[in-house]
Amino acid sequence: MPERLKSLEQGLRLIGQGDRVDELVLGMNRAAEKAAPFAREIFVDAIGEMSIDDARKILAGPDTAATDYFKGKTTTKLTSAFQPVVERTMNEVGVARQYKDLLGQAQAIPFFRAEDYDLNHYVVGKSLDGLFHVVGDEERKIRTNPTARTTDLLRDVFSRR
Repeated sequence: MPERLKSLEQGLRLIGQGDRVDELVLGMNRAAEKAAPFAREIFVDAIGEMSIDDARKILAGPDTAATDYFKGKTTTKLTSAFQPVVERTMNEVGVARQYKDLLGQAQAIPFFRAEDYDLNHYVVGKSLDGLFHVVGDEERKIRTNPTARTTDLLRDVFSRR
């Protein structure tokens, strides 16, 4: 749940709407999962655009140098690719409707001021955060654990480090 909506979540849980909040969060997660496969082609394009200098910096860089490279080269394109998928999926699974219903429920809580929030933007951002987190974890493994180097190219490149 977005940080700005934590008080909404707590209030709704207090009035017995925890299951509905959980459904909303599950729907947001499903939308993020549907968007993830669209990253592959964008990452492949970023590899194709990589210069020799970029490759040297990645090889000599910190444990997440490649991840940082991909983040810098792909975030704008990934955001554009993920946005329509997230929006469509959240509509299909009813997240927008659930959110509006929950906001309506929150209006009944005394002294609570509900604010509208762009859930699509939030889910896209969290999708990208999660994607780069996973990529960074994998990169760390490849750099530090020889058994994680599952291709000849990875074994060759990192054995020379």
